Amino acid sequence: MATILIIDDEEPIRALLRTTLEAAGYEVTEASNGREGLERYRHKPTDLVITDILMPELNGLDMLLELTREFIHAKVIAISGGGGEDNVLDVAKLLGARRTLQKPFSMTQLLNAVRYELEH
Repeated sequence: MATILIIDDEEPIRALLRTTLEAAGYEVTEASNGREGLERYRHKPTDLVITDILMPELNGLDMLLELTREFIHAKVIAISGGGGEDNVLDVAKLLGARRTLQKPFSMTQLLNAVRYELEH
């Protein structure tokens, strides 16, 4: 069973993603900010990371930079919401995110992205 770490400061978003991913057969762990997520990954790496970009303590871009520096083969999907944030998702790709999703996205889009990244 593939393992996925969800990093997002919004509990309802984490809960929705967790429910969707667990229903699809994945083992899910959560973190509420980039610092906590990075520590969880260092302690127990997962097959995939889904991270929000705008978070307190350690934002998604800084977390992504540290993660991909330490774990070159880490697979990351970056997500972000709100208007005018396309550039942060572009930066996330430059820092190592394999795929980006602009909120709101459908659970079908998410599952397709997750399946693709775990297969490649």
